[in-house]
Amino acid sequence: MFLDHPTLTATNSFTEPDRLERLTRVYGYVVALADMAGKQAFIEKVSQLHDHKGTLIVFWHDAPTEDEKAFFGQAWASKVGDGTQSVEHEV
Repeated sequence: MFLDHPTLTATNSFTEPDRLERLTRVYGYVVALADMAGKQAFIEKVSQLHDHKGTLIVFWHDAPTEDEKAFFGQAWASKVGDGTQSVEHEV
């Protein structure tokens, strides 16, 4: 069992706690996509997820592949995410 999950933060999280809940759902979606793709080391690469006014910012310990970036794009664009393609990546 993996216990070192990324930190989840959001702008205005105290007044809009649903932003953190959304990040939890998106993270679960992304981990499932990575698992289905056989990317077992993926879960160790993500450091933090931050929702900045509807833009998902993903912070990485190690540089992601294009497939790994696409997982976040798919999850954020879905109904469990923000419904947009507004995703940025920071290594």
